[in-house]
Amino acid sequence: MTPALDLLKKVRAEHRVHSYEHDPKAASYGLEAAEKLGLAPAQVFKTLLAASEKGELLVAVVPVVGSLDLKGLAHAAGVKKVEMADPAAAQRSTGYLLGGISPLGQKKRLRTFIDNSAQPFASIFVSAGRRGLEVELAPAVLAEHTQAKFADIGRA
Repeated sequence: MTPALDLLKKVRAEHRVHSYEHDPKAASYGLEAAEKLGLAPAQVFKTLLAASEKGELLVAVVPVVGSLDLKGLAHAAGVKKVEMADPAAAQRSTGYLLGGISPLGQKKRLRTFIDNSAQPFASIFVSAGRRGLEVELAPAVLAEHTQAKFADIGRA
């Protein structure tokens, strides 16, 4: 079990866990998950951390097929500028290792933003807190349990 799955169980949120054999040589953890689980890549989301100009860490959940729009995230968060967070700071703050950072069950509650492209899907896939472990849940359930806002933060 991971903190993400513990949280979902505790609140009785509807979800399904999917696991696969992670290849340490995989170039993209998210695309590897989509391929090994036979999923549409647009339905698999990665969790990224960015830092505002004041050092506030922000969580961004975007499709694995695209990238994070830093200006879009800054706008959504109401800050002047954001840049990708230091990997060590991301791991320290979330309690997860890179490639397995889940938006759920993080050590510190951070402001979270989910790309609008998640909303049309009945369910999306995000990391369950470990490489090779994904959790499938409705976008609204993810937003509810991370207090996230939907925003245009992804770039195709």
